[in-house]
Amino acid sequence: LFWIGIFGFIVVSQSYEYFTAWGYLGVCGGLALPLILQPIVYPQASNPSKNGKAIVIVNPDAQRPFHQRYSTKATLYLLTYSFIGNYWYTHYFYSVLKAKYTMPAHRLNDVPIAMFLATHFYFCTYHVCVSNGILRYVDRSYEKGWRKQLLFWFTVFFLSYFTAFMETLTISSFPYYSFEDRTMAYVWGSAFYGIYFIVSFPGFYYFDSYIDEGVLSKKKEQPCGRPVTLIETLTIACGHGMMILTLLDFVRLYLGVPLVIDGAAFATTT
Repeated sequence: LFWIGIFGFIVVSQSYEYFTAWGYLGVCGGLALPLILQPIVYPQASNPSKNGKAIVIVNPDAQRPFHQRYSTKATLYLLTYSFIGNYWYTHYFYSVLKAKYTMPAHRLNDVPIAMFLATHFYFCTYHVCVSNGILRYVDRSYEKGWRKQLLFWFTVFFLSYFTAFMETLTISSFPYYSFEDRTMAYVWGSAFYGIYFIVSFPGFYYFDSYIDEGVLSKKKEQPCGRPVTLIETLTIACGHGMMILTLLDFVRLYLGVPLVIDGAAFATTT
């Protein structure tokens, strides 16, 4: 993926040493913007179907009004989730794992605003490109029953921990996001971070899951469920966000760690 290549180059070449607060905003904003604008400029949810010998690419979102497109709702969901995660969950990492950002940054609630933008393209990759495809394979390849449910949830838990661990590992060479105990961050911090995805991977998978029912079928079956509206999308994302926040706080209370949230609404650090 394009953003992975750009991030990899920046880290390997240590180009970040020349970044100012505006530089971080420019890079993260520039990488997030195409995904944010995708429902407007490229509203396609491509599904290949066979028409005789030819393969026709059907793009159902292109035929829908902007507010009814799955890509619009998915973008709103992930933007909302990314905002909640940075605004609230980051402080659990500050308190529980003693994490800190030390690069130059424009900050909102003591969290670099660039991270709000970076989280969006990270989460788009995790949810759209990785978890949805794997969970769909499990969901559609096996007959209903307790074995399928067990496999589905094992996959959710495995993907959650693996995704969190790999992100923690791959950013370890970036010196301006650090932990007091990096080994604990790898092992237990990944489990802590994985709580996000235990909720959001299945939540995003089942979100508006009936929107394309009958689109490719000649029989034009009626969808099993009603399409989700933008207001409902926002509400669902906030609900999932609250579930994650509650689980994070349960862990914090179990560990007996006080939650400290300080800092100004907006600030710039150098």
